Formats: sequence, structure tokens, C-alpha cells
Amino acid sequence: MGHDDLPTLELAFPGPERDRGVEAVLAGRKTALTGLLEIYEHAGEAVPVPGQRFSMLDSDGRPAVTIELVDVRVVPVKEIDEDFARAEGRGYADVAEWRAAHEEFFRSDGVSEYLGHTPVIDDDTLVVAERFRVVGSEA
Repeated sequence: MGHDDLPTLELAFPGPERDRGVEAVLAGRKTALTGLLEIYEHAGEAVPVPGQRFSMLDSDGRPAVTIELVDVRVVPVKEIDEDFARAEGRGYADVAEWRAAHEEFFRSDGVSEYLGHTPVIDDDTLVVAERFRVVGSEA
């Protein structure tokens, strides 16, 4: 399957945050990502499964790297641990910092606009916790 045949994956919104995320993937620092289950449901998308491959796009909408999911779990936010937080590759000091950053993003204007409301984020909010490996890059 060629790069163009893969479903696409976009980290955050285009701009510095996405660029830092893609760079962290390419550098091998980022091997996990977290999505709000409510976003998948709103989009009518199925939760991804291990073995699925995605073309991760840069801020210009160009393929930057191909990843393959190796683990996917739907879990309450409270079940994210230090190891997973570190695997996000954003330099979080601990899981509390990971959670604060994700709550801020999930409640951001962009997500709220997309969902039509600001989501409630508490200990029981379900997230899609994905671990992946890089299988190719455009760099």
C-alpha cells in the first residue's frame, strides 16, 4: 500500500503544535498519541485498531511520516500513566502535566467549534490511547 493509499492522521491543528509533534515522531521521541473518544464519535469514525497504518500530515497537509499502530486502548483519562505520558514525546514532567495539556487542547476553541460544545473532561472521560511505530518517512 502506497503512502497515498493510507488514511491520514493530523496531530492537533496546523501550526507550531503540529509541527513540533511531527518533528518528535520523526526524531523517535513521540511513540504515542491520545484522542478524545467523543471526537471519533462525532466524526462517525471507528476507533483505530492495531496494525492500521496512517500517513501523518504536516501543517501544509503533506505526508510527513507513515506510522503503524501497535496498541490501541479506550480508557478513562484517569488510567493514563507516567509511561504513556512520556511516550507522547512532548517532554511532560509527569502525568499531571500531560493531563493539563490534553484538557487544555480538548477544551480549546477549535475542538469546541468542531463538536458544537466544549466537552466536559473529568476522570472518567474516555480517550483513545494509541501507541505506534514509524514505518516510513518522507524526510
